Amino acid sequence: MMARRTVAKIRALCLRFAGDREGVGAIEFAILFPILVMLYVGAFEITVGLSVSKRAARSAAAVADIITQQTSVTPTSLADMPSVAASMFAPFSTSSMKMKITGITIDASANPTVKWSWAQDNTRPYTLNSAVTVPTDMKKANTFLVRTELTVPYRLFLFAPNLMPNQSTITISRTYYYRQRQGDDVPCDDC
Repeated sequence: MMARRTVAKIRALCLRFAGDREGVGAIEFAILFPILVMLYVGAFEITVGLSVSKRAARSAAAVADIITQQTSVTPTSLADMPSVAASMFAPFSTSSMKMKITGITIDASANPTVKWSWAQDNTRPYTLNSAVTVPTDMKKANTFLVRTELTVPYRLFLFAPNLMPNQSTITISRTYYYRQRQGDDVPCDDC
């Protein structure tokens, strides 16, 4: 008889527990909350990363555009170009930004070579008269191009920087080619 009562109590308790729906929403929320937070943080990181990428493209294009409007350039005038690019990156940091600017001559046989080059650290990143690769649609005989290469590291803000220490920085780089606007080329004597 005692066993029957115990079984009946256990059965009644199980039926009551199975029928009780209080707290189900809290449990579902506890399961979904981490997923929702990851989606929110991921969307935030993608939005900011795309903004930095867009600014890198605009900066590289603006620098190439400014240089191709000149009749000649000097290392001093080229040294101002990183500040032009940095002004487009505000409010993002550009302390680790790297920029290279190259004047490329394309001869009568459509072979591109380096006429001059300048890097942000005032060095010459490419050897003069060395062959250089340019897009095939830009290889027009007897022309001149200015190539701007801009590289900026983007550090992830929230997306598990301590969880993935080797993956917390993404390098964003953009390269733009522009043709000179005046004359046959854009000379740089000391570059």
